[in-house]
Amino acid sequence: MRRHRRAKIVATVGPASSSPDMLKALLEAGVDTFRLNFSHGTQSDHARIHAAIRKLEQEVNRPIGILLDLQGPKIRVGTLRDGKIIVAAGETIRFVLSGSDGDRGAIPLPHREIFAAVAPGHDLLIDDGRVRVRVTGLGDDFIEAKVIVGGTISNHKGVNLPGTVLDLSPLTTKDRLDLEFGLKLGVDWVALSFVQKPSDIIEARSLIGDRAGLMAKIEKPAALERIDDIIQLCDAIMVARGDLGVEIPHEDVPGRQKELVRACRLAVKPVIVATQMLDSMVAAPTPTRAEVSDVATAIYDGADAVMLSAESATGRYPQEAVEMMDRIIRSTEQHKMYRSIVEATQPGEEQTAPHAVATAAADLASVVHAKAIVAYTSSGTTAARVARKRPSLPILVITPSREVSRRLCLLWGAHSVLSDDVRSYEEMVERATAFALAEQFASSRDLLVVVAGIPFGQAGTTNNLRVVSLP
Repeated sequence: MRRHRRAKIVATVGPASSSPDMLKALLEAGVDTFRLNFSHGTQSDHARIHAAIRKLEQEVNRPIGILLDLQGPKIRVGTLRDGKIIVAAGETIRFVLSGSDGDRGAIPLPHREIFAAVAPGHDLLIDDGRVRVRVTGLGDDFIEAKVIVGGTISNHKGVNLPGTVLDLSPLTTKDRLDLEFGLKLGVDWVALSFVQKPSDIIEARSLIGDRAGLMAKIEKPAALERIDDIIQLCDAIMVARGDLGVEIPHEDVPGRQKELVRACRLAVKPVIVATQMLDSMVAAPTPTRAEVSDVATAIYDGADAVMLSAESATGRYPQEAVEMMDRIIRSTEQHKMYRSIVEATQPGEEQTAPHAVATAAADLASVVHAKAIVAYTSSGTTAARVARKRPSLPILVITPSREVSRRLCLLWGAHSVLSDDVRSYEEMVERATAFALAEQFASSRDLLVVVAGIPFGQAGTTNNLRVVSLP
């Protein structure tokens, strides 16, 4: 199950991919982490899929990551008298909090937090921006707005407010129940939707603790304004380009993606690029050339992982989509321009001893033509520090924690194996040598660069570097 690429693949599980046979086919095709989207399906559905993945993990004897993606708050218009209304650019319409007849003069919008936060000049985007209106006046229980882009408003369509920060927790009652359910199952990552501010991460962390990695989905403009603080508080980032692209101009999304990937590399946090990467493969066996370029761009940016959504969840060709993404990643990473591009976007180094040791390990391994970097880690931090450098050779991670090994299925370049804590230098060298041979990273008389923290088993130290020659 060794991957001959560095970037990882996340695939969403749904009706098209939930059978044990298809899960195994997707794993063999290249999936590293499976995403359980709690916006769809029941808890029992997800429990069944979780159990199937864990059984598969035992069969292949390789860690498999599982990501729980919480639904988050959904802001929608209410029920309209005739099911829908058609509005034209230039006309004035009114939204009301309650007591609505459901016509253009009283469109139900049953979300009090909107009426408390919105101001004249703010835009409301309905149905993923297909209809855009601008607030011109408001009261405690009504909002008057001018239609900027006309179209059809129908029952329960979603509403986005790109210029408004809502006093709204990202964790609904449903999310809290789903979160506790998923943590009891033993998911490895939790993705938090509707993140607007750092306090949203703190709230989620208070519930999750260290039971799973906490991933912030960046899909709101308000989150971009506080992104450095959000990245520091969470364990990983997902660039949710679909929702983000609704609320910021489409042309700004590529630049924001690059900024987010770079910021995460600087902070030593994994970053996933997600949404519509191979979208045409929902219905077709091959992607468009533009989609292939989109995936390749994320790899050139240095993203830790790329994600499939509907392509693997409900599409007609889930296995083919994973195989295609695997081929794109491998081809991109092998291209002659890849190293120069990735190195050109290398973020500045943090001036700390652990980062310096990890960087030195990557540089030294390249200079002496080592076959691999072996990183000992109890929390995943040492491996992440090495991966931050995006070295040209593989990273073999040795950890005593099954939970850490599963979380590392999102980390660029990491191939993890389980082992008891080492207690001495001699044992460190012996075990690194044994695993490098067993996992086929090296052979007799090859060199390894081993990086670890002393004392062994103490998280976050990363202070020791050693060159090992295999017998």
